[in-house]
Amino acid sequence: MTMQQQYYYGTGRRKSAVARVRLYMESGPIVVNGKPIEEAFPWDNWQREIMEPFRITQSGGQFRVVAKVSGGGVTGQAGALRHGISRALLEADPALRAPLKRAGMLTRDPRVKERRKYGLKKARKAQQYTKR
Repeated sequence: MTMQQQYYYGTGRRKSAVARVRLYMESGPIVVNGKPIEEAFPWDNWQREIMEPFRITQSGGQFRVVAKVSGGGVTGQAGALRHGISRALLEADPALRAPLKRAGMLTRDPRVKERRKYGLKKARKAQQYTKR
């Protein structure tokens, strides 16, 4: 007989990174891809960005976070995780919508790398023009 654990789910995206976040209604660590947050995101700025939804809603330490993040780089993954946590918090308590929306946590950041065009070196960088 196994009891199903109650959790709130949120999907976060940023650049090409996708985060699948589960929030459990118990105090505990943030685990990303089986590692603690300090190991998965060693830089302090990344950790601060990930913890932002909890700081805005004053719900730090109330939830245990288990997340699976794939794709993109570390900064994109941190942003995706922040977006996923915000969405899961919204599912846990719809009253948190106003502060999260005001802080821009629920908006998926649409900025992605622009594709390279033929005839150019990068997306917009062209070869230097010579007059003579």
